Amino acid sequence: MEKKYQRCNQCVMDTTSKLICFNEKGECNFCAKHKEITSKTTGLPFAERQKMFLADIEKIKRIGKANKYDCIVGISGGMDSTYLAYLAKQNGLRVLLVHFDNGWNSNHAISNINKIVHYTGFDLHTHVIDWELFKDLQNAYFRASVVDIEVPTDQLIFAALYKIAKQYNIKAILSGENMFTETIMPLDWAFEFKLDYTNLKNIHSKYGERKLNNFPKIGLRQRMQYDRERIKLYCLINNTDFNYFKVIDTLQKEIGWTNYEGKHFESVFTRFYQGYILPKKFGYDKRLPHLSNLINSGFITREQALKELEKPPYPVKDQMEDLEYILKKWEMTREEFETIMKKPKVSHDEFGYDKMSWWLKFENWLYFFYRYKIAYPLGLLKRPTD
Repeated sequence: MEKKYQRCNQCVMDTTSKLICFNEKGECNFCAKHKEITSKTTGLPFAERQKMFLADIEKIKRIGKANKYDCIVGISGGMDSTYLAYLAKQNGLRVLLVHFDNGWNSNHAISNINKIVHYTGFDLHTHVIDWELFKDLQNAYFRASVVDIEVPTDQLIFAALYKIAKQYNIKAILSGENMFTETIMPLDWAFEFKLDYTNLKNIHSKYGERKLNNFPKIGLRQRMQYDRERIKLYCLINNTDFNYFKVIDTLQKEIGWTNYEGKHFESVFTRFYQGYILPKKFGYDKRLPHLSNLINSGFITREQALKELEKPPYPVKDQMEDLEYILKKWEMTREEFETIMKKPKVSHDEFGYDKMSWWLKFENWLYFFYRYKIAYPLGLLKRPTD
């Protein structure tokens, strides 16, 4: 039975998410979840979080002191990754900047990346993915009619970051993910297990045409391996005095960085996916969770968010230009595109998940048995200090 339309009285989330529910005050479960999560992270006293921030900085420097770089920062040209690079510079970290080029950089993003590199003086490693293979992977996701067509980008970014970290013997990867702006996201609007390689492989094997050779992988086996090698992800922004508009102002003044029309709009494809495909094919407007995060974090009012939602996700003229550009790059006809746009949503669940097989369990046990029962006691390996 269809739910009666309702919008949260505290944020702007509504019943376009089937997972929403409301209390007697008309406030939604996403707001309650935001409060619960942030009470244990960004809601802690700043003095306590600052101690954790400085402790992480010191640890990153300590474990990286024998290397050329202390850590990796993945940069897209967006606000979060730019601020992370800025924080790293301010705190004296030796950083290898890594940019994942999947063929969808906007000129705006390229300009911002160049400004980040110039300001920080950090080395830049650009990982360029094979376009024909990546195009085939994106096409497969679109044809599969699953909601999260961004999984290939998200998964391959992390696969590349971990692969490069191992290559340079770097043990710390700094992530721009944060609870200030990214706590609220309905699970029916995205795929929860972004790094599930089995799901990606199965979608591609059914709807793709090429072999996924020479692609960086980040499936369960690889994640276990990187964990054993003590390569760790650090979300430093959670423990800063982050203020959305002050951060934008700082980046503009210090770096010359310029903002985008929407969150993650540094990518032409992401802009089109969030502003056109999601609303028109699935009925989802990602501005709702993005703005609801800002409301719950105290950066904007609900009234300001509602006024923003009166506008289209981005100008219709730009949407049409992006559509023509994407069809050309995808080598897809308008007719085929429209046919796929009319297909009903298919759950990611239909394509399976990574599973902990008996062999992976045995492999993990064997690793720890060798390390702790043989290598450390006999001095074949040096015990890590962290």
